Amino acid sequence: MRRVVCFAALGLATGCGQQADRQSPPGPRQSPPTMETRDTAAPTAAREGRGAGPDISPTAAPGVAFNYRYAFRLPAERIEEVQESHAAGCEALGPNRCRITGMLYRVVGDGDGDIEARLSFRLDPVLARRFGRAAVQAVTRAEGQLAESEITGEDVGTGIQHAGRDIAQMRVEMAEIERQLGRGDLPPDERARLEDQLRELQRAIAGTQAGREEAQDMLATTPMTISYGSGQYVPRSGPPTLRDSLARSLDGFLGGASLLLIILLTLLPWALLIGLVWWLAAAGRRRWFAGRQRAAAVAAGAAEDRSESS
Repeated sequence: MRRVVCFAALGLATGCGQQADRQSPPGPRQSPPTMETRDTAAPTAAREGRGAGPDISPTAAPGVAFNYRYAFRLPAERIEEVQESHAAGCEALGPNRCRITGMLYRVVGDGDGDIEARLSFRLDPVLARRFGRAAVQAVTRAEGQLAESEITGEDVGTGIQHAGRDIAQMRVEMAEIERQLGRGDLPPDERARLEDQLRELQRAIAGTQAGREEAQDMLATTPMTISYGSGQYVPRSGPPTLRDSLARSLDGFLGGASLLLIILLTLLPWALLIGLVWWLAAAGRRRWFAGRQRAAAVAAGAAEDRSESS
């Protein structure tokens, strides 16, 4: 079963690569998938298992950088093989199309079913949605279920266009300032002012270019995060139950009590030492004042004796 899951994910990932190579010559040009094609694929996903999620793609929007997040609930014994199959599907696409940027696999306690795992990718934007669907299908074949899927987008294309216009305008201003600086009869104070403006424009252009390059990088690759859970780490798409809330509150209370106990045990020796030093200092002051008072009383008695004898 493990090989079936892995090979299924690899096959779907290879299909992604073929879709990305649709621009390579030669060969007949393929038409984009139609609504009928997607509709015929829907019963297949339904037969593979419930919980595959709706087959909805974000609207094609040039200049929008998307971010994909998936959360799956799986039997504890299947998480490792599914996570490996997803990683193998990414590796099959090659580093130019898919890169694994993070991985987590954590067994809590004695391994009685509490497992938390995560994979993070950077994908070619053309392949992101197909890869996500392949990941969901691999989970449903492994008797798992999609708990949550989220696709968010940020319009960075508009910012790139505005940055390009701003850079062009600032370069025009720089050219005008450089033309004025080329004059030989320019007063020194005016030359200094223009040179300051020129440096400010250069810094502004550098900052705008850096922001535009960052936005272009966001468009070039699409981040995807896949979370897996079983036991107490099962991802939940709905509101928590009363049992979950009570368990979470108890865990928070016990965690806070443990932290407070650690702090008290850490500070207790220092508090005892400070108290001992303070007690010794106070006792020393009391003895010192008592000695001063006795010495003053002795001196007063001696003075009285001298006055009586005289």
